[in-house]
Amino acid sequence: MALRYFCNTKISTYHHRHGFPNTCFYANCDCVIDAAKEALVELRSSIENVKSLISNTLKLPSLSSSSSSSSSPLQSLQRGNWVKLICGASFEDVVDIRNLSLVYTLSGVDCIDCAADASVVSAVNEGIEAATEIAGLQKRPWVMISVNDDKDLHFRKAEFDPEDCPADCSRPCEIVCPANAISFLGKSASGTSSNTELPRILVDGVITERCYGCGRCLPVCPYDKIREVTYVRDAATTADLLRRDDVDAMEIHTSGRQSAQFKELWCALGDSVENLKLIAVSLPNGGASTISSMNEMFSIMKPNLQCFNLWQLDGRPMSGDIGRGATKETIAFAIELAKAINRPPGFLQLAGGTNAHTIDGLRKKGLFQTTSIAVDSSNSADALIGGIAYGGYARKVTCLLSILCYLPYGSNLYMAIYQMMILRLLRLLVEY
Repeated sequence: MALRYFCNTKISTYHHRHGFPNTCFYANCDCVIDAAKEALVELRSSIENVKSLISNTLKLPSLSSSSSSSSSPLQSLQRGNWVKLICGASFEDVVDIRNLSLVYTLSGVDCIDCAADASVVSAVNEGIEAATEIAGLQKRPWVMISVNDDKDLHFRKAEFDPEDCPADCSRPCEIVCPANAISFLGKSASGTSSNTELPRILVDGVITERCYGCGRCLPVCPYDKIREVTYVRDAATTADLLRRDDVDAMEIHTSGRQSAQFKELWCALGDSVENLKLIAVSLPNGGASTISSMNEMFSIMKPNLQCFNLWQLDGRPMSGDIGRGATKETIAFAIELAKAINRPPGFLQLAGGTNAHTIDGLRKKGLFQTTSIAVDSSNSADALIGGIAYGGYARKVTCLLSILCYLPYGSNLYMAIYQMMILRLLRLLVEY
């Protein structure tokens, strides 16, 4: 069965905070059922938010309908209802990534954007295959990897030495971390070990694979102990990934201020981009220089650009906010680009601060699924705004599946919770 991919013995900070027992003691244990029920109650609001996010964007009568299965990612871009899931350019927790890929493939997402790492790409594809097996889907989302040409907020990790943390610290970093990437499970308030039975994988400090660089922990540390570590993805490694048959698209994150680094990366990738279906460039709003920067980057790509291209308008990078105001910047960016007559070819897609209010904002500005005439494609009508990418807001659904990791595969308890959680989630995702 496809869900077997998701049954493992990994223990995360989320499970310990919510009282899930050690895997040695889970068999026929009432406390697991109680924990599952508590998790469902606590996560109900998150489920409803994800339901709203997807149902307002995707018009899916059912998972097996001909209309949903026949709509390709390219057609979604052309119609203006493209939806991309952003797993995170620095998020490398393969269990959560498989879970996210499974859930959003079932919901009908068009693209899954992930870190340029071989194990992460494999996890995404495993999730997609699992969803296909469960529901018999014909539509398969494109798998996109994200890279950067220079220092970028999306490509950083938090880091600190937990031994330097005072024993009486209130640990605000752990509280504000949206990814549960900071752990002090090995220490009690006195600084000594509080659980000698915890597996060695639970090391105090930053859980590197879970940290995606949001930066929320940096300003809240009362002792200024946390630092950021930035990095640039290796071009040769990226080229090897692009040559795989399970990667469909690539996104280059750039500041847009200088083209030298962009050109260096593009040239280093060489012919590895030839078999891609889509190449995206993610850039922030550079004001008056944005259009000229876009044209310069397009001129660099054009000689060996053999697929469609897309511009990701990163209005409010790494925000993860759910408020109505969070999406204003990306909508303003979209308005500016949509009316620009000298911008280069390519679909436009919103990101950065996107949430349940984004579509309403586009509607009010007359930009939601509004078509324009593409002069370079036989006058075919394409949507002015191709779609929307959701990151932190969409990742709230991850922990819905993680409880299954604590149950013996195939047991009555496993199947009961599977039906209670997974099937309920699927019903929510396809309602509209």
